[in-house]
Amino acid sequence: MKIIQILVGQPQVRFWKGQEVLTSIFKYPVEGPVALDFLNLAGDAQADLRYHGGADKAVYAYPAEHYPYWCEKLSRPMLEWGSFGENLVLEGLLEAEVQVGDVFEIGTAHLQAIQPRQPCYKLGLRLDEPKAVKYFHKAQRPGIYFRVLKPGVLRAGDTLTRITAAEYPLGLLELNRWLTIEPHNAVLMDKIRQSPILPQNLRAYLESLG
Repeated sequence: MKIIQILVGQPQVRFWKGQEVLTSIFKYPVEGPVALDFLNLAGDAQADLRYHGGADKAVYAYPAEHYPYWCEKLSRPMLEWGSFGENLVLEGLLEAEVQVGDVFEIGTAHLQAIQPRQPCYKLGLRLDEPKAVKYFHKAQRPGIYFRVLKPGVLRAGDTLTRITAAEYPLGLLELNRWLTIEPHNAVLMDKIRQSPILPQNLRAYLESLG
């Protein structure tokens, strides 16, 4: 398991469906060592902190293995790294192999897998595809949001090592399935409720459901 590429981006204005949109979903490769604190990689920022960023969405990673699927789905000969707004393009770590709460050492940092990506309409802007969010949910290839437990320095080529396995068995894809295609699955929801490690936004959402 390793980092193929590191990408960061700053808020910028783009046009989508005739409207100005401020977004940071366009990420660009960076070379050499990149510092990581509890909220961001150096040089990265979010345009709308109501829905993006924060400790539970500090780093977004996407598996390189998914790119061939998306090239076929979107009828594109190729897609550049960062097409999903990710900070890290990873090789060798798929969502199906990740439990919510797993901790990985990457470079000199420690990152905890915390939740799947739930994209907004800006994914459609990034991919120039109005149905991108619908396709994304159906594909069940959400990528991984990490919480930073220990800041450090990352480089492309750094390996990932799982140093702590989550004690509670909640798969990242189980959580994603409930959020996207099985919201009325009571058994799955009960399992998610019992997880001791959930991002604050999802815990609040569960509480709002009663």
